[in-house]
Amino acid sequence: MSMKGILDELHYSVELLEESAALRDVIDKHIHDQTLALKSAFFVADLGVIVRQQIRWRTKMDQIRPFYTVKSNSCPVVVEILAALGTGFVCSNKHEVDLVKVFGVPSQDIILGGTCKQLSHIKYSAKHNIPLLVCDNEVELRKIARCHPKAKVLLLLTSESCCEREETAIPFGSTLKDCRHLLECARELSLHVTGVKFNIPSCCQDAQAFSRAVSDARCVFDMGEELGFEMNILDIGAGFDGSEAQLDKVHQTLKPMLDMYFPPSTNLSIIAEPGAYYVSSAFTLAVNIIAKETVARDCSGQPHKLLSANDEPEFLYYMNDGVYGSFANKLLCEDSISMPSAHKEMSAEEPLFSCSLWGPSADDLDQVVERCLLPELSVGDWLLFSNAGANSLGPAFTNRDELKPLVFYSISEYDWQEIRNCGVSLDTGMKNFSLGPCCLRSCMSEAAISTPA
Repeated sequence: MSMKGILDELHYSVELLEESAALRDVIDKHIHDQTLALKSAFFVADLGVIVRQQIRWRTKMDQIRPFYTVKSNSCPVVVEILAALGTGFVCSNKHEVDLVKVFGVPSQDIILGGTCKQLSHIKYSAKHNIPLLVCDNEVELRKIARCHPKAKVLLLLTSESCCEREETAIPFGSTLKDCRHLLECARELSLHVTGVKFNIPSCCQDAQAFSRAVSDARCVFDMGEELGFEMNILDIGAGFDGSEAQLDKVHQTLKPMLDMYFPPSTNLSIIAEPGAYYVSSAFTLAVNIIAKETVARDCSGQPHKLLSANDEPEFLYYMNDGVYGSFANKLLCEDSISMPSAHKEMSAEEPLFSCSLWGPSADDLDQVVERCLLPELSVGDWLLFSNAGANSLGPAFTNRDELKPLVFYSISEYDWQEIRNCGVSLDTGMKNFSLGPCCLRSCMSEAAISTPA
Protein backbone atom coordinates (compact mmCIF):
# COMPACT_ATOMS: atom_id res chain seq x y z
CA MET A 1 0.00 0.00 0.00
CA SER A 2 1.28 3.49 -0.82
CA MET A 3 2.02 6.10 1.83
CA LYS A 4 -1.02 8.03 0.60
CA GLY A 5 -3.16 4.93 1.10
CA ILE A 6 -1.95 4.61 4.66
CA LEU A 7 -2.63 8.27 5.38
CA ASP A 8 -6.17 7.85 4.10
CA GLU A 9 -6.76 5.30 6.90
CA LEU A 10 -5.40 7.47 9.68
CA HIS A 11 -8.48 9.40 10.66
CA TYR A 12 -10.38 7.52 13.32
CA SER A 13 -12.66 8.50 16.15
CA VAL A 14 -12.47 7.17 19.67
CA GLU A 15 -15.42 7.15 22.08
CA LEU A 16 -14.51 8.47 25.52
CA LEU A 17 -16.35 6.47 28.18
CA GLU A 18 -17.50 8.18 31.33
CA GLU A 19 -16.81 6.47 34.64
CA SER A 20 -20.31 5.01 34.80
CA ALA A 21 -20.05 3.41 31.33
CA ALA A 22 -18.64 -0.06 30.71
CA LEU A 23 -17.34 -1.70 27.55
CA ARG A 24 -20.36 -4.02 27.61
CA ASP A 25 -22.59 -0.94 27.24
CA VAL A 26 -20.70 0.00 24.07
CA ILE A 27 -21.09 -3.53 22.69
CA ASP A 28 -24.82 -3.48 23.51
CA LYS A 29 -25.25 -0.18 21.68
CA HIS A 30 -23.51 -1.32 18.51
CA ILE A 31 -25.33 -4.66 18.49
CA HIS A 32 -28.60 -2.71 18.69
CA ASP A 33 -27.47 -0.49 15.82
CA GLN A 34 -26.33 -3.40 13.67
CA THR A 35 -29.53 -5.33 14.36
CA LEU A 36 -31.47 -2.42 12.91
CA ALA A 37 -29.13 -2.28 9.92
CA LEU A 38 -27.19 -5.04 8.13
CA LYS A 39 -26.28 -7.19 11.13
CA SER A 40 -22.61 -7.01 10.10
CA ALA A 41 -19.87 -8.49 12.25
CA PHE A 42 -17.85 -5.86 14.10
CA PHE A 43 -15.08 -5.34 16.65
CA VAL A 44 -15.14 -3.17 19.74
CA ALA A 45 -11.68 -2.15 20.93
CA ASP A 46 -10.89 -1.01 24.45
CA LEU A 47 -7.73 1.02 23.86
CA GLY A 48 -7.21 1.32 27.58
CA VAL A 49 -6.11 -2.33 27.64
CA ILE A 50 -3.11 -1.45 25.46
CA VAL A 51 -2.16 1.36 27.81
CA ARG A 52 -2.50 -0.86 30.88
CA GLN A 53 -0.41 -3.59 29.24
CA GLN A 54 2.36 -1.06 28.56
CA ILE A 55 2.28 0.12 32.19
CA ARG A 56 2.36 -3.50 33.36
CA TRP A 57 5.35 -4.22 31.09
CA ARG A 58 7.26 -1.24 32.46
CA THR A 59 6.55 -2.42 36.00
CA LYS A 60 7.46 -6.08 35.54
CA MET A 61 10.02 -6.01 32.69
CA ASP A 62 11.71 -2.66 33.15
CA GLN A 63 15.11 -3.87 31.87
CA ILE A 64 13.63 -5.22 28.62
CA ARG A 65 12.42 -2.86 25.89
CA PRO A 66 9.35 -4.06 23.94
CA PHE A 67 9.29 -4.07 20.12
CA TYR A 68 5.67 -4.55 19.04
CA THR A 69 5.13 -7.20 16.33
CA VAL A 70 3.01 -5.30 13.80
CA LYS A 71 1.63 -8.38 12.05
CA SER A 72 -0.23 -9.28 15.27
CA ASN A 73 -2.60 -6.39 14.64
CA SER A 74 -1.80 -3.63 12.15
CA CYS A 75 -4.70 -1.31 12.97
CA PRO A 76 -3.16 2.17 12.68
CA VAL A 77 -4.69 3.26 15.98
CA VAL A 78 -2.80 0.46 17.77
CA VAL A 79 0.48 1.40 16.11
CA GLU A 80 -0.05 5.08 16.88
CA ILE A 81 -0.70 4.46 20.58
CA LEU A 82 2.33 2.21 20.98
CA ALA A 83 4.55 4.60 19.03
CA ALA A 84 3.44 7.42 21.34
CA LEU A 85 4.19 5.21 24.36
CA GLY A 86 7.73 4.62 23.11
CA THR A 87 7.82 1.01 21.95
CA GLY A 88 9.91 -0.23 19.04
CA PHE A 89 8.40 -2.23 16.18
CA VAL A 90 9.02 -5.49 14.34
CA CYS A 91 7.90 -5.27 10.69
CA SER A 92 7.64 -8.15 8.24
CA ASN A 93 7.12 -6.22 4.97
CA LYS A 94 7.23 -2.83 3.27
CA HIS A 95 3.62 -1.99 4.13
CA GLU A 96 4.30 -2.38 7.85
CA VAL A 97 7.47 -0.31 7.59
CA ASP A 98 5.51 2.48 5.87
CA LEU A 99 2.77 2.30 8.50
CA VAL A 100 5.23 2.60 11.38
CA LYS A 101 7.25 5.38 9.71
CA VAL A 102 4.06 7.48 9.32
CA PHE A 103 4.02 7.91 13.10
CA GLY A 104 7.56 9.21 13.25
CA VAL A 105 9.21 6.05 14.55
CA PRO A 106 12.97 6.34 13.93
CA SER A 107 14.63 3.65 11.82
CA GLN A 108 16.77 2.42 14.72
CA ASP A 109 13.56 1.47 16.54
CA ILE A 110 12.45 -0.87 13.72
CA ILE A 111 13.46 -4.51 13.16
CA LEU A 112 12.83 -6.33 9.88
CA GLY A 113 11.66 -9.68 11.20
CA GLY A 114 10.88 -12.98 9.50
CA THR A 115 13.44 -15.54 8.41
CA CYS A 116 12.52 -15.66 4.69
CA LYS A 117 12.58 -12.15 3.28
CA GLN A 118 11.88 -10.84 -0.20
CA LEU A 119 14.86 -9.11 -1.75
CA SER A 120 12.71 -6.01 -2.28
CA HIS A 121 11.97 -5.84 1.46
CA ILE A 122 15.67 -6.08 2.35
CA LYS A 123 16.46 -3.34 -0.17
CA TYR A 124 13.61 -1.24 1.25
CA SER A 125 15.08 -1.60 4.73
CA ALA A 126 18.46 -0.47 3.42
CA LYS A 127 16.84 2.52 1.70
CA HIS A 128 15.19 3.57 4.97
CA ASN A 129 18.30 2.85 7.07
CA ILE A 130 16.60 0.16 9.15
CA PRO A 131 19.61 -1.48 10.81
CA LEU A 132 18.35 -4.68 12.47
CA LEU A 133 17.42 -7.81 10.49
CA VAL A 134 16.77 -11.33 11.79
CA CYS A 135 18.48 -14.27 10.07
CA ASP A 136 18.82 -18.02 10.64
CA ASN A 137 20.49 -19.47 7.53
CA GLU A 138 23.30 -18.86 5.07
CA VAL A 139 21.05 -18.11 2.07
CA GLU A 140 19.38 -15.24 3.96
CA LEU A 141 22.75 -14.05 5.23
CA ARG A 142 24.06 -13.75 1.66
CA LYS A 143 20.89 -11.95 0.55
CA ILE A 144 21.36 -9.42 3.35
CA ALA A 145 25.04 -8.94 2.51
CA ARG A 146 24.14 -8.27 -1.13
CA CYS A 147 21.15 -5.96 -0.56
CA HIS A 148 21.88 -4.34 2.83
CA PRO A 149 25.62 -4.60 3.56
CA LYS A 150 25.39 -2.11 6.44
CA ALA A 151 22.78 -4.19 8.27
CA LYS A 152 23.20 -5.49 11.81
CA VAL A 153 22.10 -9.10 12.04
CA LEU A 154 20.35 -10.90 14.88
CA LEU A 155 20.93 -14.66 14.64
CA LEU A 156 17.77 -16.62 15.45
CA LEU A 157 18.44 -19.55 17.76
CA THR A 158 16.26 -22.62 17.47
CA SER A 159 14.29 -23.73 20.52
CA GLU A 160 13.19 -27.21 21.51
CA SER A 161 9.52 -28.12 21.04
CA CYS A 162 7.88 -27.75 24.42
CA CYS A 163 4.19 -28.23 23.60
CA GLU A 164 2.08 -30.16 21.10
CA ARG A 165 1.46 -27.06 18.99
CA GLU A 166 5.18 -26.47 18.54
CA GLU A 167 5.88 -30.11 17.67
CA THR A 168 3.72 -29.80 14.55
CA ALA A 169 5.04 -26.36 13.54
CA ILE A 170 7.71 -25.73 10.92
CA PRO A 171 10.98 -25.30 12.83
CA PHE A 172 12.91 -22.05 12.50
CA GLY A 173 16.22 -20.99 13.92
CA SER A 174 19.81 -22.19 13.97
CA THR A 175 21.53 -24.66 16.26
CA LEU A 176 24.71 -23.67 18.10
CA LYS A 177 26.75 -25.49 15.44
CA ASP A 178 24.91 -23.63 12.66
CA CYS A 179 25.47 -20.32 14.47
CA ARG A 180 29.22 -20.91 14.44
CA HIS A 181 29.07 -21.44 10.67
CA LEU A 182 26.90 -18.34 10.16
CA LEU A 183 29.27 -16.19 12.22
CA GLU A 184 32.22 -17.33 10.13
CA CYS A 185 30.22 -16.75 6.95
CA ALA A 186 29.22 -13.25 8.11
CA ARG A 187 32.87 -12.39 8.76
CA GLU A 188 33.79 -13.51 5.22
CA LEU A 189 30.95 -11.34 3.85
CA SER A 190 32.02 -8.33 5.97
CA LEU A 191 28.53 -8.37 7.49
CA HIS A 192 28.07 -7.39 11.11
CA VAL A 193 26.34 -9.74 13.55
CA THR A 194 25.21 -7.74 16.58
CA GLY A 195 23.28 -10.22 18.70
CA VAL A 196 20.98 -13.17 19.19
CA LYS A 197 17.25 -13.78 19.20
CA PHE A 198 15.42 -16.73 20.69
CA ASN A 199 11.71 -17.39 20.99
CA ILE A 200 10.04 -19.47 23.69
CA PRO A 201 6.32 -19.83 22.85
CA SER A 202 3.77 -18.67 25.41
CA CYS A 203 2.32 -22.20 25.58
CA CYS A 204 5.59 -23.51 27.01
CA GLN A 205 5.26 -24.71 30.60
CA ASP A 206 8.91 -25.75 30.99
CA ALA A 207 10.82 -23.13 32.96
CA GLN A 208 14.07 -24.80 31.93
CA ALA A 209 13.40 -23.79 28.30
CA PHE A 210 14.32 -20.19 29.15
CA SER A 211 17.42 -21.32 31.03
CA ARG A 212 18.61 -23.32 28.01
CA ALA A 213 17.83 -20.46 25.62
CA VAL A 214 19.76 -17.85 27.64
CA SER A 215 22.67 -20.25 28.12
CA ASP A 216 22.80 -20.99 24.37
CA ALA A 217 22.61 -17.27 23.59
CA ARG A 218 25.62 -16.69 25.85
CA CYS A 219 27.53 -19.33 23.86
CA VAL A 220 26.74 -17.56 20.60
CA PHE A 221 27.81 -14.22 22.11
CA ASP A 222 31.13 -15.79 23.13
CA MET A 223 31.64 -17.24 19.64
CA GLY A 224 30.81 -13.92 18.04
CA GLU A 225 33.15 -11.94 20.27
CA GLU A 226 35.90 -14.50 19.59
CA LEU A 227 35.48 -13.78 15.86
CA GLY A 228 35.63 -10.03 16.41
CA PHE A 229 31.95 -9.07 16.41
CA GLU A 230 30.56 -6.50 18.83
CA MET A 231 27.66 -8.45 20.33
CA ASN A 232 25.33 -6.14 22.26
CA ILE A 233 21.67 -7.08 21.63
CA LEU A 234 19.69 -9.98 23.08
CA ASP A 235 16.14 -10.45 21.75
CA ILE A 236 14.02 -12.76 23.93
CA GLY A 237 11.27 -13.08 21.33
CA ALA A 238 7.49 -12.98 21.34
CA GLY A 239 6.41 -15.55 23.92
CA PHE A 240 3.89 -13.45 25.85
CA ASP A 241 0.18 -14.31 25.84
CA GLY A 242 -0.95 -11.12 27.58
CA SER A 243 -1.84 -12.50 31.00
CA GLU A 244 -0.25 -11.02 34.09
CA ALA A 245 0.39 -14.50 35.51
CA GLN A 246 2.40 -15.56 32.47
CA LEU A 247 4.34 -12.29 32.47
CA ASP A 248 5.19 -12.83 36.14
CA LYS A 249 6.34 -16.38 35.37
CA VAL A 250 8.58 -15.26 32.51
CA HIS A 251 10.03 -12.45 34.62
CA GLN A 252 10.75 -14.76 37.57
CA THR A 253 12.42 -17.31 35.29
CA LEU A 254 14.38 -14.95 33.10
CA LYS A 255 15.73 -12.39 35.55
CA PRO A 256 18.16 -14.67 37.45
CA MET A 257 19.34 -16.22 34.18
CA LEU A 258 19.97 -12.83 32.60
CA ASP A 259 21.76 -11.61 35.72
CA MET A 260 23.97 -14.71 35.59
CA TYR A 261 24.89 -14.77 31.90
CA PHE A 262 24.43 -11.10 30.94
CA PRO A 263 25.07 -8.97 34.05
CA PRO A 264 24.38 -5.21 33.86
CA SER A 265 28.11 -4.54 33.57
CA THR A 266 28.01 -5.91 29.99
CA ASN A 267 25.86 -2.93 28.87
CA LEU A 268 23.70 -5.28 26.86
CA SER A 269 20.48 -4.07 25.22
CA ILE A 270 17.73 -6.60 25.97
CA ILE A 271 14.58 -6.43 23.86
CA ALA A 272 11.43 -8.50 23.32
CA GLU A 273 8.80 -8.79 20.59
CA PRO A 274 5.36 -8.84 22.29
CA GLY A 275 2.45 -8.76 19.86
CA ALA A 276 -0.61 -10.58 21.14
CA TYR A 277 0.41 -9.38 24.60
CA TYR A 278 -0.79 -5.86 23.77
CA VAL A 279 -3.82 -6.46 21.58
CA SER A 280 -5.45 -9.82 22.22
CA SER A 281 -7.67 -8.86 25.15
CA ALA A 282 -8.23 -5.32 23.85
CA PHE A 283 -10.61 -6.44 21.07
CA THR A 284 -13.99 -8.18 21.23
CA LEU A 285 -15.60 -9.55 18.06
CA ALA A 286 -19.40 -9.64 17.69
CA VAL A 287 -20.85 -11.99 15.05
CA ASN A 288 -24.39 -12.67 13.99
CA ILE A 289 -26.06 -16.08 13.54
CA ILE A 290 -27.24 -16.27 9.91
CA ALA A 291 -28.31 -19.94 9.68
CA LYS A 292 -28.93 -22.92 11.93
CA GLU A 293 -29.15 -26.70 11.58
CA THR A 294 -30.40 -29.17 14.15
CA VAL A 295 -28.89 -32.65 14.24
CA ALA A 296 -28.67 -35.41 16.83
CA ARG A 297 -25.64 -36.88 18.49
CA ASP A 298 -25.00 -40.61 18.64
CA CYS A 299 -23.08 -42.25 21.47
CA SER A 300 -19.76 -41.65 19.73
CA GLY A 301 -20.36 -37.93 19.74
CA GLN A 302 -20.80 -37.65 15.98
CA PRO A 303 -23.77 -35.62 14.72
CA HIS A 304 -26.36 -37.23 12.49
CA LYS A 305 -29.80 -36.40 11.21
CA LEU A 306 -32.38 -35.83 13.96
CA LEU A 307 -34.59 -38.93 13.98
CA SER A 308 -37.00 -38.40 16.84
CA ALA A 309 -37.95 -36.02 19.60
CA ASN A 310 -36.04 -38.22 22.05
CA ASP A 311 -32.70 -37.67 20.35
CA GLU A 312 -30.33 -35.27 22.10
CA PRO A 313 -30.00 -32.28 19.77
CA GLU A 314 -26.81 -30.71 18.57
CA PHE A 315 -26.82 -27.38 16.74
CA LEU A 316 -24.73 -26.19 13.85
CA TYR A 317 -24.66 -22.41 13.75
CA TYR A 318 -23.48 -20.43 10.74
CA MET A 319 -22.06 -16.96 11.40
CA ASN A 320 -21.45 -13.93 9.20
CA ASP A 321 -17.68 -14.19 9.73
CA GLY A 322 -15.34 -17.17 9.49
CA VAL A 323 -11.84 -18.49 8.84
CA TYR A 324 -11.65 -16.57 5.57
CA GLY A 325 -12.12 -13.39 7.57
CA SER A 326 -11.56 -12.51 11.21
CA PHE A 327 -10.87 -16.13 12.24
CA ALA A 328 -8.08 -16.68 9.68
CA ASN A 329 -5.65 -17.62 12.45
CA LYS A 330 -7.71 -20.80 13.02
CA LEU A 331 -6.08 -22.21 9.87
CA LEU A 332 -2.67 -21.81 11.52
CA CYS A 333 -3.43 -22.66 15.12
CA GLU A 334 -6.29 -24.92 16.18
CA ASP A 335 -6.60 -23.56 19.71
CA SER A 336 -6.34 -19.87 18.80
CA ILE A 337 -10.08 -19.15 19.07
CA SER A 338 -11.59 -18.33 22.46
CA MET A 339 -14.92 -19.85 23.36
CA PRO A 340 -17.78 -17.41 22.66
CA SER A 341 -20.57 -16.19 24.87
CA ALA A 342 -24.15 -15.59 23.81
CA HIS A 343 -25.35 -12.00 23.83
CA LYS A 344 -28.79 -12.67 25.29
CA GLU A 345 -30.56 -12.68 28.62
CA MET A 346 -30.40 -16.15 30.18
CA SER A 347 -31.69 -17.70 33.34
CA ALA A 348 -29.39 -19.86 35.44
CA GLU A 349 -31.58 -22.87 34.66
CA GLU A 350 -31.45 -22.48 30.89
CA PRO A 351 -30.02 -25.69 29.35
CA LEU A 352 -26.82 -25.72 27.32
CA PHE A 353 -26.44 -27.72 24.14
CA SER A 354 -23.45 -29.04 22.24
CA CYS A 355 -22.89 -27.06 19.05
CA SER A 356 -20.35 -26.23 16.37
CA LEU A 357 -19.75 -22.82 14.81
CA TRP A 358 -19.17 -22.23 11.10
CA GLY A 359 -18.38 -19.31 8.83
CA PRO A 360 -20.63 -18.30 5.93
CA SER A 361 -18.71 -19.92 3.06
CA ALA A 362 -20.23 -23.46 3.18
CA ASP A 363 -16.62 -24.70 3.00
CA ASP A 364 -15.51 -27.69 5.08
CA LEU A 365 -12.48 -25.69 6.22
CA ASP A 366 -14.67 -22.85 7.47
CA GLN A 367 -15.29 -24.39 10.90
CA VAL A 368 -14.49 -21.81 13.56
CA VAL A 369 -15.24 -23.86 16.71
CA GLU A 370 -15.53 -27.63 16.55
CA ARG A 371 -17.50 -28.04 19.75
CA CYS A 372 -18.76 -25.80 22.53
CA LEU A 373 -21.73 -25.49 24.90
CA LEU A 374 -24.25 -22.69 24.36
CA PRO A 375 -27.92 -22.06 25.04
CA GLU A 376 -30.12 -22.67 22.03
CA LEU A 377 -29.78 -19.69 19.69
CA SER A 378 -31.95 -18.37 16.88
CA VAL A 379 -31.06 -16.80 13.56
CA GLY A 380 -30.35 -13.14 14.28
CA ASP A 381 -28.81 -13.74 17.72
CA TRP A 382 -25.28 -12.51 18.45
CA LEU A 383 -22.15 -14.22 19.77
CA LEU A 384 -19.22 -12.42 21.41
CA PHE A 385 -15.61 -13.59 21.08
CA SER A 386 -13.29 -12.00 23.61
CA ASN A 387 -9.49 -11.92 23.22
CA ALA A 388 -9.98 -11.37 19.49
CA GLY A 389 -7.35 -8.70 18.86
CA ALA A 390 -4.41 -10.81 17.69
CA ASN A 391 -4.02 -12.01 14.09
CA SER A 392 -7.58 -11.11 13.14
CA LEU A 393 -7.19 -7.62 11.66
CA GLY A 394 -5.00 -6.03 9.04
CA PRO A 395 -3.85 -6.52 5.42
CA ALA A 396 -3.90 -10.32 5.69
CA PHE A 397 -7.70 -10.30 5.76
CA THR A 398 -8.72 -12.80 3.10
CA ASN A 399 -12.20 -11.56 2.24
CA ARG A 400 -12.84 -8.55 0.05
CA ASP A 401 -12.01 -5.25 1.74
CA GLU A 402 -15.64 -4.17 1.81
CA LEU A 403 -16.44 -7.19 4.00
CA LYS A 404 -13.95 -6.24 6.71
CA PRO A 405 -15.76 -5.80 10.02
CA LEU A 406 -16.03 -2.29 11.38
CA VAL A 407 -13.90 -1.47 14.40
CA PHE A 408 -15.41 0.78 17.06
CA TYR A 409 -12.74 2.31 19.31
CA SER A 410 -13.30 3.38 22.90
CA ILE A 411 -11.30 4.36 25.95
CA SER A 412 -12.29 5.24 29.49
CA GLU A 413 -11.61 8.65 30.97
CA TYR A 414 -9.30 7.01 33.50
CA ASP A 415 -7.23 5.25 30.84
CA TRP A 416 -7.05 8.39 28.73
CA GLN A 417 -5.62 10.19 31.76
CA GLU A 418 -3.09 7.35 32.13
CA ILE A 419 -1.87 8.05 28.58
CA ARG A 420 -1.40 11.69 29.52
CA ASN A 421 0.43 10.58 32.67
CA CYS A 422 2.86 8.73 30.40
CA GLY A 423 3.77 12.08 28.84
CA VAL A 424 1.67 11.67 25.69
CA SER A 425 -0.55 14.51 24.50
CA LEU A 426 -3.28 14.41 21.89
CA ASP A 427 -1.71 17.25 19.93
CA THR A 428 1.82 15.86 19.67
CA GLY A 429 1.79 12.12 20.32
CA MET A 430 -1.48 11.11 18.70
CA LYS A 431 -2.50 13.60 16.05
CA ASN A 432 -4.97 11.35 14.25
CA PHE A 433 -7.32 10.79 17.17
CA SER A 434 -10.74 12.39 17.15
CA LEU A 435 -11.79 11.99 20.76
CA GLY A 436 -15.47 12.42 21.53
CA PRO A 437 -17.92 11.50 24.29
CA CYS A 438 -19.63 8.15 24.02
CA CYS A 439 -23.39 8.50 23.68
CA LEU A 440 -25.04 5.21 24.61
CA ARG A 441 -28.39 6.11 23.13
CA SER A 442 -29.17 3.59 20.38
CA CYS A 443 -29.64 5.43 17.14
CA MET A 444 -28.32 4.81 13.68
CA SER A 445 -26.44 8.10 13.48
CA GLU A 446 -24.12 6.93 16.25
CA ALA A 447 -22.56 4.39 13.92
CA ALA A 448 -20.72 7.29 12.34
CA ILE A 449 -18.81 7.90 15.55
CA SER A 450 -16.31 5.19 14.60
CA THR A 451 -14.75 4.27 11.31
CA PRO A 452 -13.36 1.06 9.84
CA ALA A 453 -9.81 0.13 10.77
